[in-house]
Amino acid sequence: MANIQPHRIKTISEFHQFRELPKPEHPLISVINLESVKQVPANETSLVKDFYSIALKRNFNAKMKYGQQEYDFDEGIMFFISPGQVFRIEVEKDSTLKQSGWMLLLHPDFLWNTSLAKTIKQYEYFDYSVNEALFLSEKEETTIAGIMQNIQQEYHSNIDKFSQDIIIAQLELLFNYADRFYHRQFITRKITNHNILNRLEDILNEYFNSDSLIKKGLPTVQYIADSLNVSPGYLSGLLKTLTGQSTQQHIHDKLIEKAKEKLSITDLSVSEIAYELGFEHPQSFSKLFKTKTNLSPLEFRNTFN
Repeated sequence: MANIQPHRIKTISEFHQFRELPKPEHPLISVINLESVKQVPANETSLVKDFYSIALKRNFNAKMKYGQQEYDFDEGIMFFISPGQVFRIEVEKDSTLKQSGWMLLLHPDFLWNTSLAKTIKQYEYFDYSVNEALFLSEKEETTIAGIMQNIQQEYHSNIDKFSQDIIIAQLELLFNYADRFYHRQFITRKITNHNILNRLEDILNEYFNSDSLIKKGLPTVQYIADSLNVSPGYLSGLLKTLTGQSTQQHIHDKLIEKAKEKLSITDLSVSEIAYELGFEHPQSFSKLFKTKTNLSPLEFRNTFN
């Protein structure tokens, strides 16, 4: 069976036409009341958009498929899709899409010569997949919906020299609130997050106790994230919130733990230990070990004599 290429939507005007909505009032930014979006066929192909999409959805009787991940929108949920990311909405056959909430479409060209052009890439949730969506309380939903409606009202009014600055300020406010809410979600979803931490520990233990280090070298952040079925950005944000350390630091800590074990209970040389831990050059291992422990591998070994 041939792979079907996703349907690419290059402009916000194209999206409005695709969803049978009225023409957008502004070519580079649009706020859509999702109750007005009805036309989503059951067999719709995957989509990829050349602009940012921020959605706040409720009462969504379909499935969002992002890669191979699915998510049911049973509660108020906010999610972020960057330009070029592929997703798909799946509606049951012979049913009509039902949803409420708001969607903000933002073309990168709107951000030209603004501070947000660079800082938007710093918001890690644009790298998260849909199954890592943001759950909102009713109060939080009201806050986000209010900001989106303020943006809509601003471009709906007569555009003047202040309009872009006002909209950019509202966008920054929205993104900062989302940052706050994600941080809260990392902390409050303790059971889920601790399960991820436990699984992370299991994955690292299994990797370091096998011959994977010799065959493949140190596990990459991407490998760990894939094994946990989350994105690297989401995993990094979660770990930094819960432990203060990045994924890379967790990998290095496990490496140093293993190195200390070998230095203290085996007679292997530093070069042999470095090789068993996946290093091509012993100097690289020694440098990392000293950075982490303030001792060279030999100095650490001598503390046991």
